[in-house]
Amino acid sequence: MRYVVIGASAAGINGIRGIREFDKEGEILLISEDKAIYSRCILHHYMEGSRDLKRLSFIEEGFLEENRVKWMAGRSVVALDSGKKLLTLENKETVSYDRLLIASGAHSFFPPIPGLKEAKGVMGFRNLEDMEKMMECAKKTEHIVVMGAGLVGIDCVSGLLGYGKKIALVEMQEHMLAMQLDKKAASVYESAFRKRGVEQYYSVGIQEVKTDENGHICSVVLTDGKELPCGLLAVTAGVSANIGFLKDSGVKTDGRGLVIDEKGQTNVPDVFGAGDVTGRNPIWPAAVKEGLVAGANLASGQRTMTDFFASKATMNFQGIAAMSLGIHTAPDNTYEEIIQEDEKGNYKKVICRDGKIYGAGILGDLSYTGVLTQLIRRKIDISRVRKPVFCIDYSDFFHEKENLEFMYKE
Repeated sequence: MRYVVIGASAAGINGIRGIREFDKEGEILLISEDKAIYSRCILHHYMEGSRDLKRLSFIEEGFLEENRVKWMAGRSVVALDSGKKLLTLENKETVSYDRLLIASGAHSFFPPIPGLKEAKGVMGFRNLEDMEKMMECAKKTEHIVVMGAGLVGIDCVSGLLGYGKKIALVEMQEHMLAMQLDKKAASVYESAFRKRGVEQYYSVGIQEVKTDENGHICSVVLTDGKELPCGLLAVTAGVSANIGFLKDSGVKTDGRGLVIDEKGQTNVPDVFGAGDVTGRNPIWPAAVKEGLVAGANLASGQRTMTDFFASKATMNFQGIAAMSLGIHTAPDNTYEEIIQEDEKGNYKKVICRDGKIYGAGILGDLSYTGVLTQLIRRKIDISRVRKPVFCIDYSDFFHEKENLEFMYKE
């Protein structure tokens, strides 16, 4: 059996783990544009100089050798013939497979802003090559603009702080980390970055990029008319799935990316998918789980992707820890928001309806996140627990059996 895995990030590497769990002998070929295996989540540490390439790696030493993986690094797939089970690489070389895992990830999305794509000094924040280009450019300019204040954008700002430059953050939403945090929790991070000299512009976008006589970016014009000097523009406002090579392949895609079911199966037999290429759950834990499940099923295991949060995020910026689970703001007045704050700056919030918790956010002390995760995941009716929500503990819904095992019981 010959397995081919496209992509060497979280989904692809964990897909290999899933395959090897059920097939110890099959041939595994890994194809990736990346020339190194590293965690994209901590690339900002590479930019700030606190980690080298070795410390960015998330695999154990000898992983490829131990799992007998042949790695074609620095190679891109440009076409798939699913009928012939054949991949075409950028140099016209072809690779055959028996079973295929598509974990090709995503790339930075550059919106159709006048001057954006043509200007020099405009770059994404997605891979190691992006980081190295950005690091060189940051040394030569005084003004940096980061477009997008989501997780990737804040990672980017964090990596650039040590360069001693003037940094401006531009976000179309009304506050930082709008997908993860409510306005109250986000304001704590906003204040922390403001103290580090980061200018912040919310509820505005970039409507034009201006260049100098050499075609290099010199300023950006915001949608409110304000013009910001800029020698480096980091685009972090979104990503697009790497599905271009699937055109005319017969493998189904949609407006977001590759279409898979709960087992990672596509519409084509022997072709599975996982990770950012689906365009649905763009966080590391989801990619890991999807890779493990798809890899296991590729090797005839039986796994489903039903026991994890696609909307769970943990972050720690400027020494402030936070976590979000599910929704962070009540969608309408049928939901109740329960908030607890203390004098140390710790902040907890849950959003519930009819006794069930649909979302939670915690800033500061994260010790209660485990209980909240279980309450949400298991859809436990907290109205049946005679305690305030932030006093509920595991003993209220996990019960010990005679053999000392724990069982869930409402």
